[in-house]
Amino acid sequence: MKTTNDSTVMTSPEYRRFIEDLKARVISARISAARAVNCDVILLYWDIGRAIVEKQQVLGWGDAVVEMVAADLRRAFPGMHGFSPSNVWRMRQFFLLHAQPDFLAQAARELGNGSRKSGSEQILAQVARELLLPIPWWHHVELMAKVKDPAAHFYYLRATARFGWSRNVLLNQIKASAYERAVTEKKTHNFDLALPEHFAEQADEMLKSSYSLDFLGLRRAVRERELEDRLIERLQAFLLELGYGFCFVGRQYRVAVGTKEYFIDLLFYHRFLKALVAFDLKVGPFEPEFAGKMDFYLNVLNDQERGPGDQPSIGIILCAEKDDVEVEYALRSKANPIGVAVYELQSKLPGELKGKLPTTKQLADIVRAEMEGGR
Repeated sequence: MKTTNDSTVMTSPEYRRFIEDLKARVISARISAARAVNCDVILLYWDIGRAIVEKQQVLGWGDAVVEMVAADLRRAFPGMHGFSPSNVWRMRQFFLLHAQPDFLAQAARELGNGSRKSGSEQILAQVARELLLPIPWWHHVELMAKVKDPAAHFYYLRATARFGWSRNVLLNQIKASAYERAVTEKKTHNFDLALPEHFAEQADEMLKSSYSLDFLGLRRAVRERELEDRLIERLQAFLLELGYGFCFVGRQYRVAVGTKEYFIDLLFYHRFLKALVAFDLKVGPFEPEFAGKMDFYLNVLNDQERGPGDQPSIGIILCAEKDDVEVEYALRSKANPIGVAVYELQSKLPGELKGKLPTTKQLADIVRAEMEGGR
């Protein structure tokens, strides 16, 4: 067999590819091992919490048993971490939180695979498998401490499991009220008029009523091109803010109609909607003509860029302010699915202003009272 000089082998492209493949395999194995260890830890903590709760319910043991369990486990396993009294209390809370009826009802509504017809044990098993085990323990600790509403807790669990959020990303999403902006705040769009019912529901889940761009660090008015530049510079953070499934296609995406060229500010593809999503950035308030421009862009995208099997393209107009009534009228006659959302450059008031300015709800109540008083 012919042999090759060692130095020649080391510098050859085949050897470099070989080493890169081996390094990728090692990294994959390390990640798999870490995930397996994490699953074992979560299962252990779940079992300890469940065992304590069941003994308290059956034998009438008081809360003092938690401290006793922690002390005995530390004596039995002096080399293991995680058996402090506070952490054993968290194990008990961990089980109780995910076994409570409100959380199980939320899981039954949100999870597929026929979970609505399943009993609580089947739902618990599915929650553990899909949501609890993939997430590191200290993510769970932060969630238990900072999110009390079962629906919000479920939202952050599912998002963390799907997106692989780090602990810092999870904390930033909670701080930015991602759940409230994605689910509870009113959204303005014409999806129900322009799309089939099932797809309209999925598109509604994709859209947020507002997007926090606090990560850009802007504290002053900017031009549209500068806003676009900043978003591209922080594209990873922007993709996290947009949500699961968005893939970046391009900026100032060129489309041609006849002898003219047009440029879409930002173009994405949504993996799960299987649709192109065009963004039009506006630094001022929403104007009705924005909807006509977006409708035109979507017609062109559907004719020229939409792939086989793709759903209709979707447009999102991202602006500084919007009037919901004005948006409703502007979108009513549009054949293409368009959503209008606002962006926030600073999600929190400065500390010296906290509590000194009325909330949005308080302002709305004042306006409503004035209108009713004037009748």
